[in-house]
Amino acid sequence: MASLGRLIDKVALVTGASSGIGAGTAILFSQLGARVIITGRNEENLKKTAEQCNQDKYKPVLLTGDLSKEEDTQRIVEEAVAATGRLDILVNNAGILEPGSIDTTSLRQFDRTFGINVRAVYHLTMLCVPHLVKTKGNIVNVSSISGLRASPGILSYCMSKSAIDQMTRCVALELAPKQVRVNCVNPGVIVTEVHKRGGMTEENYAQFLERCKTTHALGRVGEVREVANVIAFLASDSASYITGNTESVDGGRHAMCPR
Repeated sequence: MASLGRLIDKVALVTGASSGIGAGTAILFSQLGARVIITGRNEENLKKTAEQCNQDKYKPVLLTGDLSKEEDTQRIVEEAVAATGRLDILVNNAGILEPGSIDTTSLRQFDRTFGINVRAVYHLTMLCVPHLVKTKGNIVNVSSISGLRASPGILSYCMSKSAIDQMTRCVALELAPKQVRVNCVNPGVIVTEVHKRGGMTEENYAQFLERCKTTHALGRVGEVREVANVIAFLASDSASYITGNTESVDGGRHAMCPR
């Protein structure tokens, strides 16, 4: 924790903070001394996240909105900067996962996945860059192991996360002369609600988690805190010479070639 302490007094905007990795990241950031701005579509769940944030020094700023809507994204950035006066860290976490293959994924579903997982990230990043340049801040994108390794049955999701990986590298090079770092994390299977929101039943999800013990080298799935820790490291001054990286947080899954 000491190595991550340089988040003290940093202002961080975390998307998709109403649950899962986004919520865990916001809570950890607040524990490490950052002032957090949390966004999501579910106001009730955002309040639950805020309640778990350290409020001794800074009270979390809650901004409800749908990042797939341009007007909401514009408003969130404007209100975030108005509330805090600056922006040091952007964590692009919001995203969706829906099942579908090349013969079952409709264009409407494809557009929905890319609209949230890619277009919204692009738009929010574009709007935040001028503020991050002023503070020489940084961006951490939340991608997936599915951006690095092919997975059948979630085609549009895999494609969207691969796009985020490439965006991370390209934007890192573009912003490096301005001393703004850009990195991303690529989680393996983490225990969150994302798979069940994507259509898995409780029974199917339990079977999926059991099977994942064989697809991750460490023999288990991951926990939110394990991803949040890496996000916090990349966002901190401890990672001051790291940019353009895709950091796998996946129990070794990216290195496996099942036979």
